[in-house]
Amino acid sequence: MGFLHTILAFVVALGSLVIIHELGHYWVARLCGVKVLRFSVGMGKIIYSRRFGPDQTEWAVSILPLGGYVKMLDAREQDVSAISPQDMKREFTSQSVWRRIAIVAAGPLANFLLAILLFAGLYSYGEMEPTPRVREVAEQTAAYQAGLRGDELITAVNGEPVQTWNELRWKVMQAVVDKAPAKLDVRRSNPGPSGGNLLDTVTMSTDGVATKDLEGDYLGKLGIKLAPGKAVLGRVLPDGPGMKAGLRDGDIITSIDGEPVADGLAFIAKVSAAPGKSLSLAGLRNGNNFTVNVTPEAQSSKGSTIGVIRVELPMMPEMVLSSSPPLQALVKGAKRTWDSSILTLKMLGKMIVGEVSWKNITGPITIADYAGKTASIGAFSYLSFIAFISISLGVMNLLPIPVLDGGLLLYYSLEVLTGRPIPERVGAIAQRAGIGILMTLMMVAMFNDIVRLIF
Repeated sequence: MGFLHTILAFVVALGSLVIIHELGHYWVARLCGVKVLRFSVGMGKIIYSRRFGPDQTEWAVSILPLGGYVKMLDAREQDVSAISPQDMKREFTSQSVWRRIAIVAAGPLANFLLAILLFAGLYSYGEMEPTPRVREVAEQTAAYQAGLRGDELITAVNGEPVQTWNELRWKVMQAVVDKAPAKLDVRRSNPGPSGGNLLDTVTMSTDGVATKDLEGDYLGKLGIKLAPGKAVLGRVLPDGPGMKAGLRDGDIITSIDGEPVADGLAFIAKVSAAPGKSLSLAGLRNGNNFTVNVTPEAQSSKGSTIGVIRVELPMMPEMVLSSSPPLQALVKGAKRTWDSSILTLKMLGKMIVGEVSWKNITGPITIADYAGKTASIGAFSYLSFIAFISISLGVMNLLPIPVLDGGLLLYYSLEVLTGRPIPERVGAIAQRAGIGILMTLMMVAMFNDIVRLIF
């Protein structure tokens, strides 16, 4: 069932992206008056087709599920001697260079538009996500040297607001790729009698993280870890020291022996370190302050003795509903798509100069694996995955490699500059070179997929 689920998630994701891409070409071709002969999902031999529409366009499914194409009336690819003069006006190469540019660019642009709409829908709908609150920061880390100590809420990175932990990860990732410091706006709890929050800005170096580390816990390497949430008691077990002391389900522990308790992990650490020792616990119960004295009982654990009071802690991090009004969500979706596109190009550039390993190139096996995993998590994660893959597809198709949309756009751009199309011989040589480049990239991707699968 897991394998079938993964395959289905992969087919739905890739199939929808291919259809959207090719529909971009198709719609603009029709808008420009070009006759479309075939719309195929998949490559190679046709296994199913039907003709309909004013031009009796053939809508087909082909045997190889990777990719698709739109076949237009094109004098370079077919015999047009029997074509009527009326249809010849609708032949692709007879169109102005600007129309040809529009038709070719429409595929990648459709992928970018899909990503914008998906992100906008997700931002508008919203989801409960962990807030970017920082756990206690270890010394000798970039975060500690910047001035973070723990329990700070990060509200912006390099001037751009962040609401969630994932947004924090994204903004810091961009700083790492750019080899730039991350300026963090933080909100600290004020320990003074007036309470409230203190606003501060710190600058954290990202030099300790290489681009190759971005696949792992790069925030943790910088010293930033997600705070596990306040010390909120889940279930107080019967006849344990906690219940005997008067603790109740839902109590929030704020201090032990007068020392603040930042989160659930700090609470566990203080209780574990005090077997047989009386502790004064202060906290909140239904909004009211309370204090109890509890003596943790001694318990053996991995060769040592620890204190336990027999209470359960859910350890749920602080959560926030991340949602935006529709117009703001659309703007955020467009910005996320733009930032992701630029980041993809930067990563490709770093691969070319050797700063990033070619192991990061992934093929259909890895994409299918991620499709299955994100679909298992939920619709929000799966749609986010589709949006990112749509962006990657759009960027890759715009690369100036012959046989890709970007290669054709390069030809037509040269035609605009020189006033004439490139010679057929040059185009044929470039075509063969482009096929060689694509085949090489596909072999590298498949090799990386197999290595990941085995090891």
